[in-house]
Order: sequence, then structure tokens, then C-alpha cells
Amino acid sequence: MGSAVFEIGSVLGSKGSTKAKRMQGGKGTLFLRVEKAKSCGTLKLKMSGVKLTNTDGMFSKSDPFYEFIKKDYGLRGTEWNVTHRSSYVKNDLNPNWAMEDIDLALLCGGNLDERLVLNIYDHEKSGTHELMGEIETTVNGLVAAKQSGKGFPLKRKGKNKGTIIVHTAEVSSGGNDEDSALAKSMSNVHIAPTAPPMRSVTPAGNHTFTDYIRGGCEINLNVAIDFTGSNGDPRKPGTLHYIHPDGQLNDYQQAIKSIGTVLAKYDHDKKFPVVGFGAKFGGTVRHCFQCGPQEEVEGVDGILDAYRKTFSSGLVMSGPTVFTEVIQTAAARANSSQEEAMKEGKQKYSVLLILTDGAVSDVQATARCIDAIDAAPLSIVIVGIGQADFSSMQFLDDKAGDIDISQFVEFDKHKNRSDGLTSATLDEIPSQLERYFLSHKIAPNPPVNVGEEEINVAPEEEEFDLTIDFGDGGDPVGVSGGNGGVYVPPY
Repeated sequence: MGSAVFEIGSVLGSKGSTKAKRMQGGKGTLFLRVEKAKSCGTLKLKMSGVKLTNTDGMFSKSDPFYEFIKKDYGLRGTEWNVTHRSSYVKNDLNPNWAMEDIDLALLCGGNLDERLVLNIYDHEKSGTHELMGEIETTVNGLVAAKQSGKGFPLKRKGKNKGTIIVHTAEVSSGGNDEDSALAKSMSNVHIAPTAPPMRSVTPAGNHTFTDYIRGGCEINLNVAIDFTGSNGDPRKPGTLHYIHPDGQLNDYQQAIKSIGTVLAKYDHDKKFPVVGFGAKFGGTVRHCFQCGPQEEVEGVDGILDAYRKTFSSGLVMSGPTVFTEVIQTAAARANSSQEEAMKEGKQKYSVLLILTDGAVSDVQATARCIDAIDAAPLSIVIVGIGQADFSSMQFLDDKAGDIDISQFVEFDKHKNRSDGLTSATLDEIPSQLERYFLSHKIAPNPPVNVGEEEINVAPEEEEFDLTIDFGDGGDPVGVSGGNGGVYVPPY
């Protein structure tokens, strides 16, 4: 029918962790909501049907399959969603379905007493499957049915339509996997090729980065750029600030785009303050000045535009390299933003991205400055641009204070891999955000639920022609097209 490509990090950072995209040709709109996955164990399940009522007429038999559905919160309020679907058994009114290991997080959100409806359908190639009957139960109900040896009577409009026998129903507990993918890299999020995970309850005092983001916590990005003379004359090719006439990005621009694009996903209004340091205006060295004509710019493109416009503002690139005023300004802004957000029942956290070509002039003063503001809702990411000796900057990363809020990365080590750069610079931010809120005894807000009218629908994308390949047993085993096979869950 159509397709759309979503980036999971972008969806997670959207309001309500929900985004939408139109399919081509007016074929509809796809809505995607990201939920927190948590290991709750598995259900080993094997069932069969006995004397099911045929729905295929006199000359053929039904092709039964089963599916579980549960109540979930959707765009239009409470709705029933499919959480598991089996393969179908061809031409058999006494189907013997295969043994399955079902993820309890997907099936019932880890709640063994969650109300489930077990529907039995007759598979139709058209996709309009015919309901043969239904049963209301729970995971514990399935386990009890196995232990008692009694089957479930299958009902359709109050009439008996056969019996469902539970041969195996074994629950195995799972570990407590927290948000390791996000905690290690906000830019690289991987999900299994299966149905969206259902919501699970996070124990009090064990809140994670994802819980805060799903509760609407915004991450505000602040950018500070080094305009000291050691960067070289920006009009000369080969210098660090040289603006290429063919549109090629210099290292400063590459770092802004790579890191800013990731962090921008978690900021709802996409407005960022951009400041510079280390330049003279009117003969006076300024260690924190506004870049561009606006106090806040729009999106990552706005950051890049403010950066370019700074070179036509009459500055004289000078020195020394001093971060303290930039850090103090960002900390004050972060505290103010969080205080205002708390008054409205919201939460905000800030990240200061400092791009510099050399070591700070006074390492100890910078370390003391970071120690003084380490209680602020702020993470500091320092990216070293160029070939300077950054050994003292690494000292800042390793030694500043008992609470680590700073991270240093050399751009040259990752410049040929943007995903490596974003991973190296951002992998400590989730744990730093958690530490701030937990140390201040601030729990995440409840997950934000948004109405359909609040979701911005992205425009149509290119459509992919995918031909479904059905196996001998009636299972869709894959699709052709694109760059290889793509798993398709059973119909």
C-alpha cells in the first residue's frame, strides 16, 4: 500500500514520542509512536484447535490462525491493538499451531493479569480475514488452562465454534535491561523488526533517560564557537574557519551539523542560542558574544547561518582562549529554563557544545568554573578542532569535580565517521541527565499523549515496490526490492 521511513531518535524527541508521514498517491498517513521496551521475559506457548466451525463453505476448509489483542492508548483514545499473530494452518479444522516464544513486554506489557482477547481467524489471501471465534483470557489464564487440562470454548456471537486446547504455557522471567542503546549513544537507536513495545511501569527511583524524554523533557542546545586568532585567517584556504565557495563544510560546520542534528531532535521549538568567544570588538576582547543578529536561531541551519554571518560583523580574531564566561552564561540559562519549566509542570535540560581549536589558557580556572556549576541541569561537550595539543583538555574531561558533566572529543579522530562523532560526544549525556534529576528528586512526568490534530504530518516520500514472498506453509517469509530481504511478520 505504501511505506515511510522514520528515524527513531527523531520520533522519540517529538512531542508524545509520535510522528506521522504521508504515503504517496494519497494512500493514507502512517503514525509511529515509540514506547519504552523492557525485558519482562517470555511466554512459551503451544495451542491447538478442536472441531472448529468451518467458514469456507462446502468444498474447502478454513485456514486458521490466532492473534492476541490488548487495550492500548492510541491517537483517538483507548483502542484494541494486535500484540501477537501466529502463522496459519492450511485447510484444517483441527489446527495444531507451532510452539512459539512470545515476548511478554509485547504481549501484555509484562502484566500477567492484563486482559487479552484471543481471536481465531480464517486466513484469506485478500487480507480480509474472517473471524471464526474469540476468547477472553490473560497470560495467567493460559497457564491455568494448561495446568487444568481444560480447553477454552471458542465463541462467536454467543454460539460455540469449537475448542482451543493449551498444550504448553510456560512463563520465563527476563532481566531488567535499561535503555542501554540510548544511554550509550543518543544517535544510534536500534529496534527489533517486530511490533511496537507496549508501555511498562518504571519502578520508583529507577527512572531512565527515556522516561524523562517520553515525559516531555526537552533538551536545549547552546553552541559556543572559538574565534581566536589561532584558527587562522578565515579568508585563506586551509585555515579552520575557511568558508568554501563550493559549499563544502569546514570542520567547524561539520561538527555543528553532525552533533546539532542529533540534539535538535529533542528540542521541541528548535531554537538555539549561538555565542562566540576570543574575538575583539571595538578593541576589546570578548569572551562571550552573540553570533548573528538574533538571540536564538531556528534549527541547525540557523546555527550555521549565524556562524557565517559572524565573519561580517567587524570582529578581530584575537585571544586568549577562555571558556569560563561561556560556561557561566550557559549554566545560568539552563537553571532559568528549568525553573520556568518546573513552574509549568515541565522539565528542561541543557547541553553546551563548545567548539575550539586549542587548549584553554587557564585549565585550573576552567576546572574550578565547571566545579562551581556542576549542580546545574547542564552537560558540557567540548570538541577539539584541528591539530593542536589537546592533552590539557582531556584533563578537564577526566578530572573536573566529583560530578562529571563535561566530555571532550577530538574532531579529527572521528571526522570521517559522523556516527562515530555523535556517539563519542553524546554518549554521557543520558546518564548526566538522569543524575541531575534523580539527585534533585525530580521524577519524570507521565508519558505525553498527543491528539491526532497535534501531530505534524511530514510530506510524502518515495514509494518502494516490495513483492511479498509466501512460503509453502503460508508464511510471508520476506520481500524483494531495496537492498535485500526484509522480514515481514506473519499475516
